[in-house]
This record gives sequence, C-alpha cells and structure tokens, in this order.
Amino acid sequence: MSRTLSQPVTVAFDYTRSTGPVIGRFLTGLRDGVLLGGRTASGRVLVPPPEFDPQTHGAITEFVEVGPGGVVTSWTWVPEPVAGQPFARPFSWVLVTFDDADCPMLLALDAARDEIETGMRVTVRWAGERVGAITDIACVTPETSVREAARRRADIPEAAVSRVVSPISLDYLYAASPEESAFFAGLAEGRLIGQRCPVCRKVYVPPRGACPVDGVPTTDEVELPPTGTITTFCIVNVPFLGQKIAPPYVSAYVLLDGADIAIQHLILEIAADEVRMGMRVEAVWRPRDEWGTTIENIAHFRPTGEPDADYETYKVHL
Repeated sequence: MSRTLSQPVTVAFDYTRSTGPVIGRFLTGLRDGVLLGGRTASGRVLVPPPEFDPQTHGAITEFVEVGPGGVVTSWTWVPEPVAGQPFARPFSWVLVTFDDADCPMLLALDAARDEIETGMRVTVRWAGERVGAITDIACVTPETSVREAARRRADIPEAAVSRVVSPISLDYLYAASPEESAFFAGLAEGRLIGQRCPVCRKVYVPPRGACPVDGVPTTDEVELPPTGTITTFCIVNVPFLGQKIAPPYVSAYVLLDGADIAIQHLILEIAADEVRMGMRVEAVWRPRDEWGTTIENIAHFRPTGEPDADYETYKVHL
C-alpha cells in the first residue's frame, strides 16, 4: 500500500446578494461614515438593524444614528490570527454597545492586550476607502480626548447601496484514505487504480475502502483502462468567475471499462451539441512533466470513434 496522502484545499467564491431597504440603508451609512441602528416597537435600538422587529415581526422603518463611541461589554484575545481577519498580528474581538444603542456589535479592537478591559470606551476607526460594506469599519480603538467631527445626518442618499459582494473562503487539509492514496499515487504513474469487492465483485474507482453494497473491505486492487462510456452529461453554457474553459463545454460522467461507478470529467475535442449518452471516450493525459497526484493529470476525455455503447450496458450506472 502506498503512503497516505494529504493536500491543503481552499474552497472560495464571491457571494452576491441584494441588500434590501434596511441592510442597504445600514451599509450606505457605513459608506458615508455614519452608524445606523433600527428602532423596534418597544423603543430598543438594534445595531446592525434587523429587517423585522424580533418581537412583533413588523418591518423596521425608523433609523437612529448611534456612536461612533461605545463601551466594550465583552472581549476575547486572538493570539494567532488566520487569513481574512482584520489584523495579521494578535488582536482582540470585542462586543461594543455604541452610544444610543441597546445591543452590542462584534468588531475588532486595535489595542495592546494589557490595555483591554470590560467597560472601556472605544470609538470607530473608519477604513481609508469606504465602499458600503461591513469592512468600512476597519476596527474600534480606545477612545481619546480627540473626538471625531460632528456626525452627518442619517438621511439616505440618492445613491444607496443596493448590492453587496461577500468573499467566502474555507481552508482545510484533506487527508486521503489509504485506498484513495493508492488511486492518487497511481495517477502520478499514469495508471487508473480501482478496488473490487470480494463479495459482489463490483469495481469502484476511486476506491472507497469498503463496498457500499456489502459493507466489506474492497481489498482487490484493479487497474482500469483509460477508456469508457459517457453515461450522463451536462452542457455548461453559463460563464462564471474563475472559469478556465469558454462555454459551451461538456461535463460528463464516464464509466471506465471494467468499473461499476462513473467518474466526472470534461469532454473536449468535440462540439458540445454532439456529445451523447453511450459515446465511447478515452483519457487525454497532460504532458508527463505536469503530472502530480491529482485527477487533473487527465486533461480531458475525447471520443474514440468507436460505435456507441448499447444502453443496456450502462443503464444501471445512470
């Protein structure tokens, strides 16, 4: 058995949403250097303002300017910041109840650890360039005798923030199982490795370690050919951020010859509207000096020119 492999993985995308009349007004205020809260039916001022009163469920329609000063009600120290946090050095997250507000807001505090205490006064430090996002508040800092200039009116401007883009990212370390590690190591040698269930004789690629039908270990290693049959597919027509191939193109499930489960990959070297179920295809490997331990060693699949497979041969694999 080959050594167990692991790989750091980052999943990231930009999420775009419309803000609506309440969050849009709050973000517009941030862009203009104003903190806004929403007044509930009971008279409480909540920051950020919710779209609906949490008690009566009525729409929030009254906005109140708060801060920029406030009081720290709770805090925690971050000795080792991670990517995407406000500072690359140790800092503190604090809950700040701004003046004229009735609930705290979570923000970063720029202060030495020995300066932080519950009850301390802080004030907003605005970002140098504000765009109508929560990051327009760079952080809060200990309040000094020097106060900010008079706050602006909280009237909504003509060019209100109506849409916000939020980058979302997740970093994690993926540890492959011994069976998956054998599959990836095989790819580095230009081989496609699966495993067979000793009971039902089904062949799984990539290997799963145990047969989902019988629940027994898949101990028999099987080398599969780089040819197979398209079972199902979709034509990608919509462009998206980070797309490497201009649409239209085809993403398909390919049932390798001798396998009992299909793998997903690209189908190229053929017009998208000519791809069909049952088409016989073969793997196109990248140049050997570009190989690693990933399925991307196979650049794509292309038609072999053979007659289509009979539907009966792959119907149970759809």
